[in-house]
Amino acid sequence: MIRHISRLRLTAFRNYSAAALDLDERHLVLTGPNGSGKTNLLEAISVLSPGRGLRGTSFDTLQSQGSDMGWAVAATIETEDGPADIGTGALPEGGRRVRINGANARSIEAMSDYMRLLWLTPAMDGLFSGPAGERRRFLDRLVTTLIPSHSSSVADFEKAMRQRNKLLEEGGDAHWLSAIEAQMAELGASIHLARTDSLSHLQTLIADSLEDASFPAALLALTPLFESGEEPPTSAALEAELAQRWHALRGLDRAAGRTTLGPHRVDLDVVHAQKAMPAALGSTGEQKALLIGLILAHARLVRLRTGIVPFLLLDEIAAHLDPDRRRALFAALDGLGTQCFLTGTDPLLFEALEDRAQRITVRDGRLTHE
Repeated sequence: MIRHISRLRLTAFRNYSAAALDLDERHLVLTGPNGSGKTNLLEAISVLSPGRGLRGTSFDTLQSQGSDMGWAVAATIETEDGPADIGTGALPEGGRRVRINGANARSIEAMSDYMRLLWLTPAMDGLFSGPAGERRRFLDRLVTTLIPSHSSSVADFEKAMRQRNKLLEEGGDAHWLSAIEAQMAELGASIHLARTDSLSHLQTLIADSLEDASFPAALLALTPLFESGEEPPTSAALEAELAQRWHALRGLDRAAGRTTLGPHRVDLDVVHAQKAMPAALGSTGEQKALLIGLILAHARLVRLRTGIVPFLLLDEIAAHLDPDRRRALFAALDGLGTQCFLTGTDPLLFEALEDRAQRITVRDGRLTHE
């Protein structure tokens, strides 16, 4: 049996006052005009995972305009051990809560015991030529599908870093600064090692499948954490090195108004393996194909490392692919053995899926089975 979402319910989410879908294990194709709510439905699924979903926005922006009800998303996941009910929604005081099988979850990450999620959106088309922060966020999403606590570590590190920056600006207590830097060092070492370990496993898997010519392969690397390029060999040593450097850089960082060194400054280098060319120099089509190949490879890695095949949320992915590459994409999705959610404005783009997909028409937040 393919692990899949069999039931999806939305309440006061974006442009959906209410919506309900009952599904089987096939892929789901959502078609309709721009602005009808296709991406909003993918976003609703994406919040059933750690982090802030595929748009990365604050949870208070998810509320349907004009509704006095809090937003909520609930799904039934069919697993090898039977169905699991997962839900998340707004809390009156802000933020969100998670419930699993009718009980409050012990943590946000508990959802990852039942489902992992990866996504591609049109906003990611310029990933390789855009700012480094976008590539870090992309990498951290990949890592989170392998290590669900990674998202919280990144959020906690960024919060601690903002506190450090404010203390430096205000000339705060040195002992308090040291305590915050120690917290940052623990989190920073964990983040950096999770990234490097995940990239190592992903690169190994990609290297083993270079002969697959359907989509180009990527060579991946992180830019150095330190200017020397050398890093301490253990987590404890890395923590100590980070804390020591932040202590020494207080004057410089106070003048700069920011923390000038750390895992928040690294970049993800991506090279087109077959052409030995930086991904940023490729055409728009090459970059999109490279990104698709990277997501497909990571989905296989998640399956190998966790035993859970991630659901794929693919927003407007087929529009700029030629017919042969679309067929190759659909074949690759079938080969993953997972349920994929695809959107587009033209139903003809998904003809090659034939009866391997369910089809829904979306118009103004209303869902109609074709």
